[in-house]
Amino acid sequence: MNPFVAQKAKTRHRIQEAMTTMIMTGPATIAMIVLIFIPALLVALFSFTDYQFGAQSFNWVGFDNYISMFTDRFGRRAVVNTLLYVALVMPLSMFLALIVALGIQSVARWSPRMAAFLRTAYFMPVAATLVAMATVFQMLLHPSLGLVNQVLAQVGLPGQEWLSDRGLVMYTLAVIGLWETIGYNMVLFLAGLSAIPSQLYDAAEIDGADHWWDRFWTVTWPMLGPTTLFVLVITATRSFRVFETVATLTQGGPAFASDTLIYAMYREGFVYFKAGYSSAITVVFFIGVLILTLTQVRIVEKKVHYR
Repeated sequence: MNPFVAQKAKTRHRIQEAMTTMIMTGPATIAMIVLIFIPALLVALFSFTDYQFGAQSFNWVGFDNYISMFTDRFGRRAVVNTLLYVALVMPLSMFLALIVALGIQSVARWSPRMAAFLRTAYFMPVAATLVAMATVFQMLLHPSLGLVNQVLAQVGLPGQEWLSDRGLVMYTLAVIGLWETIGYNMVLFLAGLSAIPSQLYDAAEIDGADHWWDRFWTVTWPMLGPTTLFVLVITATRSFRVFETVATLTQGGPAFASDTLIYAMYREGFVYFKAGYSSAITVVFFIGVLILTLTQVRIVEKKVHYR
């Protein structure tokens, strides 16, 4: 074949491939730029202004919004409450979800139907509408009519103001967050457990790992490394994004005792219309989640074994 003709055919083929790539990825790329990157850039810019929704003009204020957020006691309270919520929900939900997943896997050996029922029961909070379930919790935790305080009274314990006590409200919300998160993490751990080859357990037993505890530490836990890393990142992100329970049950109260970053962002932006301050909270939230995620990946991934 003539070299000139061959080169021309190759060039035409490359152009066709490039056009096909543009047609396939172009709409998604444009959508990401318009719906994600441009709004994120605008939020970052607004965080350095005093812009309010509906205002005709705004002024550049530099880092004043960020300084106010960390010097104002209400801003600090939102940060501290969010970190407390993450510190409670993230490790406990992973630990309890792993225990539940191991238990269901054991039950599945002698009763697949019971295991299917337990999977469904634990996953129901994930499938249910959280706002509706928060209303149910509001009834259960009512100080005088709620079932929880009535049960406590039956066993001789005093009832509590679960959603009105400044010292208890964040722990109450954390328990609700655990109830919501365990089922989701359980499904992920079950998927990881089902991918572990049974031959590894047979080999471990031959090597002397007769007890289930030995098999867990020598086979199950190392093989769950990738799943655990994924669950860790997902759970941290979901915990930082706590909003529905706060908005439905406490509205950040009492006296901002349950205020969180996302709820503060909503309140400042869509109730007080302080777009600049709300944007600063958004940027801090994004940076916090990014740092936590990168730290987890850097630390945990060193100990993860990929097959």
